[in-house]
Amino acid sequence: MIRYELVGTDMAGVRFAISPLNEVVLSLRSWRDPGRYPVHLPWLKATQTVRAGLDHDMLLALTNDDLWTPDFLTPCPGSPLTRMEEELDQIAGTDTAVVAANLRVIHGRGHLPRVLHGPTSRVLSRIVVALRDYWRTCFVPSWPRMRALLEGDVTYRGRQIAQRGLAEMFAGLAPGVSLRDNVVEVHLRSKVDYDRRTAGGLTLTPTMWTGNVSAPISPAQPAMIMYLARGTGTLWEAQSMPAPAALSRLLGGARAGLLARLATPASSTELAVHLGVTATAVNQHLRALRDCGLLVSARHGRSVLYRRSELGDQLVEPPG
Repeated sequence: MIRYELVGTDMAGVRFAISPLNEVVLSLRSWRDPGRYPVHLPWLKATQTVRAGLDHDMLLALTNDDLWTPDFLTPCPGSPLTRMEEELDQIAGTDTAVVAANLRVIHGRGHLPRVLHGPTSRVLSRIVVALRDYWRTCFVPSWPRMRALLEGDVTYRGRQIAQRGLAEMFAGLAPGVSLRDNVVEVHLRSKVDYDRRTAGGLTLTPTMWTGNVSAPISPAQPAMIMYLARGTGTLWEAQSMPAPAALSRLLGGARAGLLARLATPASSTELAVHLGVTATAVNQHLRALRDCGLLVSARHGRSVLYRRSELGDQLVEPPG
């Protein structure tokens, strides 16, 4: 178990961030054990051909049989808007002594896969190239869909904090996470066990590639918890958005479904993912609903979030 003690202003320093690099690196777990990630089998099947042309030996060597990954490959992201190229530049500048130590932790001294032998600087360069190629061929085409899901989770957690407080938000991250007084306890399936006082706050990072919850192996790393994002189970499925029959006759099925869905804020990209249509098509409906006073919108980072107005609430759920 890991125990993060939030000291002083760190209680106010709990923040959320999204990391493309974390998603790429943690997805390598599915290469070793795809059966543990059945939700992503459609994506694994769709990318099977292009993955065959990647640096398979190097990418596979970045996990072990326990599905651990080196800490230096999952750095603490700086913001919800972190870019992949920035993160790759960051790991390219990692001290080679740290790289070598992390790889030994994963595979054990004297048991490094052959592909990790040789000068550490050369190994690190090959790792960066392999991850960049993997990102460009397998993730870039699907990243808008993935990012929408992750951003939707962050929005939901923020509303939880505002409405119900930090303790309930932590309890909802995963069964093994809780806040007791000023200590965040993280129960892991592995034998990692340490206590540390946080310095600079605690970063919470949603991911699509954990069965429960993950955290850095070493207490020397920045305090971070990676937890399963809400909605991951339906990531690759198109979903219908049912609405009351009378509302559908008034507005049309698509607009009525969107209005029924938007009791909580969502972006056009997130909605397009759930419907299996383009964001352009969704935007046309959202603008029409907003122009009629049924939706309100607000910018959140790079996205515009929509939710029902009071008038929209009355249409979907009339009093009595």
